[in-house]
Amino acid sequence: MTGHRDAALPTGAATLVVIAKEPVPGLVKTRLTPEYTPEEAAALAEAALADTLHTVRSLPARRRLLVLEGRPGPWLPSPGFEVVPQVGAGLDERLAHAFAACSGPTLLIGMDTPQVSRTLLAPALAPDAWDRADAWFGPSEDGGFWALGLAAPDPALLRGVPMSTAHTGRVQRERLVGAGLRVGDLERITDVDTARDAALVASLIPRSRFGRAVRLARARCRR
Repeated sequence: MTGHRDAALPTGAATLVVIAKEPVPGLVKTRLTPEYTPEEAAALAEAALADTLHTVRSLPARRRLLVLEGRPGPWLPSPGFEVVPQVGAGLDERLAHAFAACSGPTLLIGMDTPQVSRTLLAPALAPDAWDRADAWFGPSEDGGFWALGLAAPDPALLRGVPMSTAHTGRVQRERLVGAGLRVGDLERITDVDTARDAALVASLIPRSRFGRAVRLARARCRR
């Protein structure tokens, strides 16, 4: 484990978890090619991750955890995060292990939604959030989910859910409801998988690292 918490950062009731890959060309955001080169796709992934981590760092939390495949880089704000490696073969197992590393209310998001904000997460960060719901669920436009919160982390709620399909979000939410949990819903948003997604999300946050990275990459493509 690397990194540490900073007592000066805002505190809250929940652990905030970001699950991510090191932005290495050819290993991340491969669906952005051929519109972008592997190096440009990695630059967009790095910008998305940096925006996400800086947002999470600004939010009230009991603990901030980066569950990382790869090694930390200059995109990691310091201090503020504990960094632990991803464990497991499939994504469902990696998510399950991430929740297993936590206790008490825990909210997990990925690195593919750089537009994530305090406003989008407000329902799950409210003082009474975990009185009103046992779980928080953020669906994505592609049928998956961008956020998942559990008042009492239970890895079994993730294991066996088919990931990266058009019905992943539906199956995951049904798993929560089937376990008798009260589920609160967050806004449906777009995660960045394709060049079209990147353009759309960049238009929403033009002054962000991600917005600037998309503009730079598109300018290079036009040369």
